[in-house]
Amino acid sequence: MSVAAGLATAAWRRYRAGRQRRTSPVLIASAAVIVLATFVAVAGPLLAPYNPDLPDLSQYFVGPTPDHLLGFDAQGRDVLSRLLVGARTSMLGPLAVTLMCMTLGSLLAVTAAWRGGIIDAFISSGLDILFAFPGILLAVLAAAVFGAGLLAPVLALSVAYTPYVARVLRGAALRERAQPYIAALEVQGASSVAICLRHLIPNMLHLIVAQATTLFGYAMVDLAAISFLGLGVQPPSADWGVMVSENQQGIIQGFPIPALAAGVCIVFVVIAFNLLGERLYERGEARR
Repeated sequence: MSVAAGLATAAWRRYRAGRQRRTSPVLIASAAVIVLATFVAVAGPLLAPYNPDLPDLSQYFVGPTPDHLLGFDAQGRDVLSRLLVGARTSMLGPLAVTLMCMTLGSLLAVTAAWRGGIIDAFISSGLDILFAFPGILLAVLAAAVFGAGLLAPVLALSVAYTPYVARVLRGAALRERAQPYIAALEVQGASSVAICLRHLIPNMLHLIVAQATTLFGYAMVDLAAISFLGLGVQPPSADWGVMVSENQQGIIQGFPIPALAAGVCIVFVVIAFNLLGERLYERGEARR
């Protein structure tokens, strides 16, 4: 009875710990921030109370008022309106990077793990070469060569992030490839494509989603930095990185709200995605 009671108590503790992880305040807060940021990115132009690109130099760095809750920026534009509209490009760029690098990285990882041999060695060597190029440096180079804007940095970061995705997922794919159920499916005559799409990749899904959420945060920081340098989204278009760049002199002059508001939005969204990615990975590993 004592052994049974001990096992029951241990099981109950594991159940409570798993339930607390699923309903932890950190997870709820992270999900709330992401949902809010996504909603603003979709509906921001409709929610903006004023034209975000209309300057009024007579309102140069005027502080908050009842009608303009966050005041005006260096060009006399409503800061709140620019934050709401700028959320679209600030979220769309990282989303495009994440989708492209996760798709390409997953394809390379599964192919290398499944085929093995020369193909695995060739893909691994190519990934090792790409590791030599820092993401933000490659994005700056692409923007300098092909012109400033969102497209070139997004493509460059997608290429630069791919080896990180593929290297992690390759290890997971190798573990799944060695499982007995894979051999059983092959004996039954299932095709390689069917096994990978129906079984191997779904069993790696928790790791794929966790990596995607983490890389989203990295991509947002890098794209904001590129816009800050003047090589990403171009003024007067609203973007959080552009807002920090345009209003950095306001911090020295005692008007920090326009720059800090955009910076705080970036920080909150990045932290939320990173925390969510960690929790999703922990939950996925706990179920295995």
